Amino acid sequence: MSSFVNLLHRAWNIVKGLFYKAIPRESVAHVAFPDDKALELLDSFTIITGTIKDELSAVEPTLKIEAVPAGVPESVIEESIFVQFLNALYACPNDVLRMSNDMAGLVETSNNLAIVTSGKGTISIEMLLRSSVDSAKVDLEIMIKSLFDLAGANAVFDGRYPGWKPDHISPILKIMQEIYQKKFGQIPKVSAVHAGLECGILGSTYPDFKMISFGPTNCFPHSPDEKVSIPSVQKFWDFLLETLRQIPAK
Repeated sequence: MSSFVNLLHRAWNIVKGLFYKAIPRESVAHVAFPDDKALELLDSFTIITGTIKDELSAVEPTLKIEAVPAGVPESVIEESIFVQFLNALYACPNDVLRMSNDMAGLVETSNNLAIVTSGKGTISIEMLLRSSVDSAKVDLEIMIKSLFDLAGANAVFDGRYPGWKPDHISPILKIMQEIYQKKFGQIPKVSAVHAGLECGILGSTYPDFKMISFGPTNCFPHSPDEKVSIPSVQKFWDFLLETLRQIPAK
């Protein structure tokens, strides 16, 4: 039963945009302040939220930011620790850090600062580091660890995805391009994506593997809007079977 409950909890986090693989969709903060500072704080809040909405109006036209009354918390974060936390949070990389040298327009290395929570005397920050180049990801780990070491925090890295660089001269790529064109009468679009794939894990264990990642059309992955094109599932199943039939034995 506990594993089922954990699965439901994880699914709910994905729906709310609170999963470390997803770009955050919402945020809540409980703020305590003296009564005589209420008007000053609300005035500042109105100005700041107006600026944010104006800056993001083109990409987030339905953005909602509001302040609502809440109960007084039993405890608050110490001011000195809170300042260190905010400084580290602001300085932490949270974007594209480097573009690929091998494929134009492809992100090579990035970090997603996904989840920040506090409670029971602990502040937790979860993020997802991605890179198709292992050395670049290690460098990003060192960068983040150095930052949080300076802030007096503890940085732990786990669940690493090995990098998987694009191989434009892969023999299996050429075979599958020819099969696709003959079967569907179209030249397939070959591209690389910035994501953590099982191919990277397999490739690190079996470096001589020639791998291709392909499949049905999937939109808005790792979000509540994720969906798959059902007709494309059958198409790529047929493509897979034909590929297996034509791959030369070795």
